Amino acid sequence: MDTTGPEGPLSARPVLEAPDIARVLTRIAHEIVERAKGADDVVLLGIPTRGVFLARRLAAKLEEITGRPVPVGSLDITMYRDDLRLRPARVLARTEIPDDGVDGRLVVLVDDVLFSGRTIRAALDALGDIGRPRAVQLAVLVDRGHRELPIRADYVGKNLPTSLRETVKVQLTEEDGRDSVLLGERSEVAVPPDGVRGSEPASAVEQ
Repeated sequence: MDTTGPEGPLSARPVLEAPDIARVLTRIAHEIVERAKGADDVVLLGIPTRGVFLARRLAAKLEEITGRPVPVGSLDITMYRDDLRLRPARVLARTEIPDDGVDGRLVVLVDDVLFSGRTIRAALDALGDIGRPRAVQLAVLVDRGHRELPIRADYVGKNLPTSLRETVKVQLTEEDGRDSVLLGERSEVAVPPDGVRGSEPASAVEQ
């Protein structure tokens, strides 16, 4: 989710600031506890990069609520992406699965922005090669719409209607030195030659 484009810098305005992000993560944590009836078998897996930081923050909030540590890890989806042939040179992130694994557990995938749904499809494929959870749920900080696959988030920090000309940039202290969500606009929509929208890497625009 770069703030620059081929035509130069992108103007952006904040739609969430640090207190807002903290507040919505607290709400999502409470919703997880309520739906999971205590979160005893919950495992959080963040999708790199910013999804991992959000998963760790959610784990800390769940521990505050329940008084028990919640397993948290990361799930690299690089080799499962359906646009890999368009950009074969990619940096692999780390997959870290908690010691007790995911079999029979409620896995909550955590990401920063839900867009076309292609990143989550890749995450489901990656998860299927690791184990067999009893159920999989999805928590995202921002849902910006424009789904291309039948994927829906179970927990959403903010629904943010956008146009395809707009970009959503999530900044987190662990990676960017500050917490914010910025909405910007490009002068034109970049569409790859094969017509697949949203084929930017996960660090740019979530699929």
